[in-house]
Amino acid sequence: MTTPSKPSASQATLVIVAHPHLETSRINKRLAAEIDGIGNVTVHRLYESYPDEKIDIAHEQALLTAHERIVLQFPFFWYSSPALLKKWMDEVFEHGWAHGKGGDKLNDKELLIAISSGGAQNMYQAGGLHNYSYSELLRPFQQSANLTGMIYRQPFVVSGIREVNDEQLENYAADYGVYVSGVTA
Repeated sequence: MTTPSKPSASQATLVIVAHPHLETSRINKRLAAEIDGIGNVTVHRLYESYPDEKIDIAHEQALLTAHERIVLQFPFFWYSSPALLKKWMDEVFEHGWAHGKGGDKLNDKELLIAISSGGAQNMYQAGGLHNYSYSELLRPFQQSANLTGMIYRQPFVVSGIREVNDEQLENYAADYGVYVSGVTA
């Protein structure tokens, strides 16, 4: 994992947690708990906020505007994000707001991706079961960052989630806290 750049004292981070069953998720629930209460970090649980999937676009855009670093945390489903996160991006990253003429509201903000997947790391490579690396499969997020003028950072990946023991999970959680806050010891 690459160490994120160190944020300034005033740099705020918004974490969009998009897991349809967060309360029963061992990995994502623990990662989200690790970052709750970190100074300058706002944790926004998308499925909790929008159980009816009716997204308040103005509210979401205000949240994005108020933060310099945006983290999208989600389980990697079928080589992509859960449906609500995709819908959120489709609606919130509007033409004229996030991209296109006058669409500069996300320029120079950092975009970080934090995913969990059932497959082991070695399955995500040429010749592996999934044939492509996480980096290659996350290209749509990287291109979304490019289109919106955001700075795309190295993703945080927890792979092989069924085999992660409690000690490993605690190590991942500690690393995730550093990744999200951008502050290294």
